[in-house]
Amino acid sequence: MTTCNLPLLALYDRIASIYDPWSRSVTEDVGFYVEQALASGGPVVELAVGTGRIAVPIARAGISVIGVDASPEMLGFARRAAESAGVAELLDLRLGDLRDPPVPERVPLVICPFRSLLHMETEDEKLRALRAARSLLEADGHFVFDVFSPSPEDIEETDGRWLEREPEIFERADWDEGTRTLSLSIRSGDDVTTFGLHWLSAPEWLHVLDEAGFDVDVVYGWFDLRPFNGEEDMIFVCKAR
Repeated sequence: MTTCNLPLLALYDRIASIYDPWSRSVTEDVGFYVEQALASGGPVVELAVGTGRIAVPIARAGISVIGVDASPEMLGFARRAAESAGVAELLDLRLGDLRDPPVPERVPLVICPFRSLLHMETEDEKLRALRAARSLLEADGHFVFDVFSPSPEDIEETDGRWLEREPEIFERADWDEGTRTLSLSIRSGDDVTTFGLHWLSAPEWLHVLDEAGFDVDVVYGWFDLRPFNGEEDMIFVCKAR
């Protein structure tokens, strides 16, 4: 078993081959991020680009993307996906940490989908990642990302239980409300990989975003643009000061 103490590079290398099957049902965010990219005019930087689940559709919409990820294996899948979609020339993939992205360019939009910022264990690490995103933006550029804070009902329904997320791919959530950490395990066959997600409340996100140099334009409660009403999901649209 791989534990959450290993670097994310190693963790995501281990699940790269099952990442797309595991996340197959997650489609609700794709159109949202494509619309954000189109509105910006591009180019776009995607932090934690993974297998290109978001970046490839953005490129298919005609917007160029610089994708940063710490996992060479995930980037390999993203490269093949872009080639298969005929948009390889619009997707510039770079190996690197989202806290120190190898991006000298300045762009109108940076995105970090699929709750990837929650891999930052402490508030200081989150602040470092946010400041890194801020440094990539043009004047008045935007940073858009999504995170969650679990409901008591979600914790009760899923804690410590192996659930079949996709055929023959199982997921287990072990919640620690004291440290506000989700240890998420993914199992395919005999292989199990576990990593940590560390959540904040909405007011805490607003505080750290202010510290990082962002003004928050809007917080959505879901990708259909419904207003945030204090429930689990938070989608932040932030403007660089």
